[in-house]
Amino acid sequence: MARIDDGHATLITFAADSDVQLWEKEVTPPGVSGGGANDTTTMNNTAWRTFAPKKLKTLTEMSFVAAYDPKVYDEIVLMCNDNQLITITFADGSKLAFWGWINEFTPNRIVEGEQPTAEVTIIPSNQNDSGVEVAPDYTLAP
Repeated sequence: MARIDDGHATLITFAADSDVQLWEKEVTPPGVSGGGANDTTTMNNTAWRTFAPKKLKTLTEMSFVAAYDPKVYDEIVLMCNDNQLITITFADGSKLAFWGWINEFTPNRIVEGEQPTAEVTIIPSNQNDSGVEVAPDYTLAP
């Protein structure tokens, strides 16, 4: 398996609007959290507190910075809080698909001589519209 030496181009696709006009400039993919420790210490312990891992995992929030045109506001408003399949296509062609929604679309300052950009935050839901748990799906590059 080869490593990625350049993040260009990492792209994000939304199932609800696959042609929304957002042009990725920086992408922070979701991480994974185990949720911390379960304290298993009892009065029978003699020298050490003991812990065990939790059973469930969390796919953490992701964010990206994108160039945009203000005409996307209507599309973003429709996708805000709309649970949908979101796919990240990494530079090597591998993909991470998961269910989630746009939680925030925050435009940055608009400055003369620079592209308008916005910060976009996505929260993974790990469940489809029927409420069925769906794990994130990572697919290797073809």
